[in-house]
Amino acid sequence: MNNRSNPRKLLHSATPMMTFVALILFWELAARGWHLPEWMLPAPSKIAVTAYDWRGDLAMNTWVTFYETLLGFALAIAVALPLAVLVAYIPLLKRTIYPALLGLQSVPKVALAPLIMLWLGFGTMPKVVVVFLVCFFPIVVSATAGLEATTRSRVDLLKAMQASQWQIFVRLRFPEAMPQIMVGCKVAITFAVVGAVIGEFVGSEQGLGYLIMTSTAQSRTPLAFSALIILTLISIVLYYTVELVERAAVRWDAH
Repeated sequence: MNNRSNPRKLLHSATPMMTFVALILFWELAARGWHLPEWMLPAPSKIAVTAYDWRGDLAMNTWVTFYETLLGFALAIAVALPLAVLVAYIPLLKRTIYPALLGLQSVPKVALAPLIMLWLGFGTMPKVVVVFLVCFFPIVVSATAGLEATTRSRVDLLKAMQASQWQIFVRLRFPEAMPQIMVGCKVAITFAVVGAVIGEFVGSEQGLGYLIMTSTAQSRTPLAFSALIILTLISIVLYYTVELVERAAVRWDAH
């Protein structure tokens, strides 16, 4: 039985990679067979060569975007979680601040980015602020919903056992809210890279967003694709990193 199941598991695991390789091969053959102009759609082989030739610039700009993304995401967590706790515990904040937060969430961050650049200049901080705004709202909304979804009977039981509000929070409300909090973090981290690129598009002299903007203006499409692929890889790596943290946190809560 195990001998039969192992090939199936292997095939199931390899299917996404096989699909990805097939798409790359189709892209390569289409670009070459149809003689597509390089400025329109370069072949994957040309993108790989360009990425190697520009590896120094790509590495430097990758670090800039990665740094802005992580800093803005960490700042969003540091502000959103305490605010979510306050909103969940204080009814007045629930009635006043929380509706305002939901309203601000609907404001397009692309529209705010030029104003942020105007207020803060063109350094690293404006990009971090854009990432913060993109990440903040999913985290605070998910964390608030998770903290308010605590089973009422369990809270009453702990109160009957004369547990303090802090003990109830640490032993019950926060652990039960953790899955919902991590959902918000996973949504936020996928938006974080987008926020960094938006900031770099609006005003920057470094970062992968800036590299994409300048390379497309100069018709260096292979370089733009190289930066775009790196952005995709950053998003994937950060997402699965948060997912690993989620698994560890949920396992810890279970114990």
